[in-house]
Amino acid sequence: MNKNTRIYLPLLIAISVIAGIYLGNHLANQSTPIGLRNFTPPKPDKLSTIVDLISNAYVDSVATDEIIEEAIPVLLKNLDPHSTYIPASDMQEVNEEMQGNFGGIGVQFSIHNDTVQVVDVISGGPSSKLGIQPGDRIVQVNDSLIAGNSVKNETVLSLLRGEKGTIVNVGIKRKGIRDLIQYEITRGDIPITSVDVSYMINDSTGLVKVSRFAEKTYAEFMLAVDKIHQAGAKQIIVDLRGNPGGYLMAVVKMVNEFLDNGDLIVYTEGFSQARKTYTATGKAHWADKRVFVLMDEYSASASEIFAGALQDNDKAVIVGRRSFGKGLVQEQIPFTDGSALRLTVARYYTPSGRSIQKPYEDGTTEYYHDIVNRAAHGEFQEADSIQFADSLKYETKSGRIVYGGGGIMPDYFVPLDTTGFSDYYSQITQKSLVYQFAFDYSDKNRENLKKLTTADDFIRYLRDSKILNQFISYAESKGVKRNAAGLKTSGKIIETQIMAYISRNIIGDEGFYPIIKLIDKTLLKAIELSEENRSLTQLLTVTK
Repeated sequence: MNKNTRIYLPLLIAISVIAGIYLGNHLANQSTPIGLRNFTPPKPDKLSTIVDLISNAYVDSVATDEIIEEAIPVLLKNLDPHSTYIPASDMQEVNEEMQGNFGGIGVQFSIHNDTVQVVDVISGGPSSKLGIQPGDRIVQVNDSLIAGNSVKNETVLSLLRGEKGTIVNVGIKRKGIRDLIQYEITRGDIPITSVDVSYMINDSTGLVKVSRFAEKTYAEFMLAVDKIHQAGAKQIIVDLRGNPGGYLMAVVKMVNEFLDNGDLIVYTEGFSQARKTYTATGKAHWADKRVFVLMDEYSASASEIFAGALQDNDKAVIVGRRSFGKGLVQEQIPFTDGSALRLTVARYYTPSGRSIQKPYEDGTTEYYHDIVNRAAHGEFQEADSIQFADSLKYETKSGRIVYGGGGIMPDYFVPLDTTGFSDYYSQITQKSLVYQFAFDYSDKNRENLKKLTTADDFIRYLRDSKILNQFISYAESKGVKRNAAGLKTSGKIIETQIMAYISRNIIGDEGFYPIIKLIDKTLLKAIELSEENRSLTQLLTVTK
């Protein structure tokens, strides 16, 4: 283990814990309808009898409904980490995420200096049509004042979101205008997009970043790929890092766009579920393009189906680190009170026959702690630290060796980059100074920055403005002293992040991702491979 890894292992583990909690919550909110046709109401049993006895014979009056609500999750913990109960109060949020829209006013906001500030306004949305602008401060919603130390993200969301067609009154504070501007906004359908960005890396390579697999993901993906196709893309980088998965059919349709007629995509099978096979239809639009797929330890479920299908059919180069390892399929069963059970009913298998589900016999806590164990074991730094039993060995269509039992292993491993870490970087990160500075700078210089239209424009302008030096002074004002050694180590990362966040604040993700690419080692490796004068077959022989 190298020096940087030893020093920053605690930070890596902390990041892994936080991201693992997020991923666990997200994975619990996924299901794929594959049909429980033989499901019938249960017959009386001990559980039903106990509930009846408590209701009718217990010494005190008790709310049996509340007891049942608390008992169901405990019962499901004895199954697997992904069988879960969704209370009626949570169903709207869960459904909104998977359906791809919600009722709202169409703004992205950030709580900064105890003030709700509009970061972006969704084009064509209710707020955009009324003239609300990035940089506006939301001070009042209906009769509620939302400013000061007590304002929380959840509170603001609950006030701004609501059923489509309903009205919300919003008071806006805008620079240069003394009084509040009052808006009466009719809530509309606000999209939750699955494709974060699509753009050309160079003249022949385009990138599409997919953050989830929901109902509208396939349509978004097709538009994104068509956009870079029209721009001349001969090869595609599909970024699935951090993508926790989602609907099975969304990923099946996406994979179909790259495979030949009859190629196996995935199959599912369970104790009470007959095998169901999904194969390519021969109607692929992009089968002629070289594909590179980016994965990491937080790519799960449908992301792994996508990568596994292309890897087993020798149709893509997988770049990054071993994926999460979720190979279970959930079916959602609704209850009359609006709640639902998401029950694991099958496993899915990649074309070579491998299940990539990692073990979960030691319980849910240990299951999600696996990411932390990987970091401590050195897996994020060295591919050789990952060992698979011969019993988990499978072959791709061309005979390359791949493994099941715990995620998708990449064809080209890229370690987690810690070379730019320093004590100085750690201090500014703990205080979120890069994000705060970028927000303040964007707010103060919005009129000049609005003249810039591309990521390259922002890079030139901000470097000419010596943005790193401005940040160093800002950090000193926040209690982090200038550190020459730390800046020598971390300066490039800090400057790049600042430029990327400022660009995002003005022109969105189309500005952010092309800049952050400069320090993205996994993406840079994929670009390097894409520029080599070797065929896809030749690139894949490294793992045969």
